[in-house]
Amino acid sequence: MDYIKEFKDAAEAFELDGEVLEICPYGEGHINLTLLVTTNKKRYIMQKMNTNVFANPDSLMKNICYVTEELEAKGIETLHVVPTKSKAPFLKRNKDGKMECFRIYDFIENTITYQKVTDKEIFCNSGKAFGEFQNYLASFDASLLTETIPNFHNTPKRYLDFEVALKQDKFNRAKDCKEEIEFILAHKDTLSKVVEGLRDGSIPLRVTHNDTKLNNILMDEKTNQARAVIDLDTIMPGSMLYDFGDSIRFGASTAAEDEKDLNKVHFDVELFKAYAEGYCEAVYKSITPRELELLPYSAYLLTTECGMRFLTDYLSGDTYFATKYPDHNLVRTKTQLKLASEIEKNLEKLQNIVQDIYKKLI
Repeated sequence: MDYIKEFKDAAEAFELDGEVLEICPYGEGHINLTLLVTTNKKRYIMQKMNTNVFANPDSLMKNICYVTEELEAKGIETLHVVPTKSKAPFLKRNKDGKMECFRIYDFIENTITYQKVTDKEIFCNSGKAFGEFQNYLASFDASLLTETIPNFHNTPKRYLDFEVALKQDKFNRAKDCKEEIEFILAHKDTLSKVVEGLRDGSIPLRVTHNDTKLNNILMDEKTNQARAVIDLDTIMPGSMLYDFGDSIRFGASTAAEDEKDLNKVHFDVELFKAYAEGYCEAVYKSITPRELELLPYSAYLLTTECGMRFLTDYLSGDTYFATKYPDHNLVRTKTQLKLASEIEKNLEKLQNIVQDIYKKLI
């Protein structure tokens, strides 16, 4: 594809510094089309937004502007939304009878991202970064944010979706995943602690990122210290436990999310400890006793939830997650449920680790 021919007119609708010279694909994201825009003066990131996943781009961009403006006002490095020439935060245009949405950010120079955890120090730094991100937004009223994906981490609701998919079994796939189905059914009563805590107020409502993978932090290319948290599409009101748990799900695994050989898939307790050290160092003054207690549980919860979502999608015919082969979602399910099982077996040990870290900080 000739990207400059295809998207130059969209790029030039924004208040860019300089003349557009080149547009090319950038990064490894799977939801939005991400492009690097180079002018004769500077570089930008442009994204064609996936409005199938994010059906309300106005609310999504309002959330992003709320958060980035709050961070910028505090002098925190963050994504900077470049407005259109009509002063809008993003561009909507009708092309060939279809609505397209684009946004542009300043490119943050001299940074790198890591697609997987390579050592404990980097993972510890990422924990500190997401903890500090939580602190920076602690005074912001999370109720002002829109739930861009309703019930995103409402795990009991995700369980009901799973039950529906299992009952319908539209593609006759349940026979191929009996063990995974039984795991989810057997753990039904372990999935509601965070939702119940948010409901009764024992867990505070906070601004949450909801996609706290290591590759959503820009690290300084020389120091490996975090510079900025990116990919703010899923910024929503929720619990810090969602963010902590998802980081562990992604980063404390010894294998890729779609590793077919389950002998390679294990939960790394030392990586959990490294991340918890960084995270707790940032939030130990603001975390509540209930949140601290549930940090290890959140790793189990988010890993189980993710496995359940993969399984639901597999049973439903792969309608949400992009797949590369017929049983891709089932392979993903197996890795997540093996991790969840190992986390569950280690919950007492993980709880002791967190308590020891916290006692050293206070």
